[in-house]
Amino acid sequence: MHFTSEQRLDGGVLEREFSFGDIPGILWTQASASAPTPLILIGHPPLGLRRMYPRLAGRARHYAAEYGFASATIELPGSGERPRWAAAEQARADLRRVMEAGEPVGGEIIDALILPLVDQAVPEWQAVLDALLVLPGIGGPVGYEGGVISIGVRLAAVEPRIVAAGLFAGSLVPAAMFEEARRVTIPLHVLLQWDDEGNDRQAALDLFDAFGSTEKTLHANLGGHTGVPEFELDTGARFFARHLKPHVS
Repeated sequence: MHFTSEQRLDGGVLEREFSFGDIPGILWTQASASAPTPLILIGHPPLGLRRMYPRLAGRARHYAAEYGFASATIELPGSGERPRWAAAEQARADLRRVMEAGEPVGGEIIDALILPLVDQAVPEWQAVLDALLVLPGIGGPVGYEGGVISIGVRLAAVEPRIVAAGLFAGSLVPAAMFEEARRVTIPLHVLLQWDDEGNDRQAALDLFDAFGSTEKTLHANLGGHTGVPEFELDTGARFFARHLKPHVS
């Protein structure tokens, strides 16, 4: 892991951009932290890290300034400055065509768009996590939030260092991910926008029902995809505080 830039933000938060091989990322920490702190991995949709930066940095600053948590994010495969995938570009074009025509999105398009992304992104997250947890001041435990929900499902199912996850409900979920969801047993906090114009509400509810966790909470709010209430930021932060801090030695 190679750090490429550093700046101090309001609230005593240190922001450092890094590269891990060809994967760009950003790490946020509380500059004055005196002991190893838990880490939250912040996912995002495949729109590019630069485009998503304001939202990601806002969440990370809140976690660092209010709770002392470190946060990190990485660029997804095929997004931002990373090389494009021809297959992924074709799947996105097929998705746009179907949605513009008002037709239902079939399983073949969803599988082509999501499954290769999950297969590559999850091992990348795990490798970056290896590098983050040996840095001074970061001791775990680890939470995961946001992003493509199928990536969160796979990580929650296979990565034992992640002890809690906050997921954003969306309906472009391959059928195979429902079986993986049954293997997820960590505490979950799931956000659902009830009137999300791009997501199938029932599919989101079915996925929530499939999770094997004994502690799972669904927060459903009225409004479209971008209308998540501001108070949900602190609701999610308190969820992580409840599940990450008790593990700190």
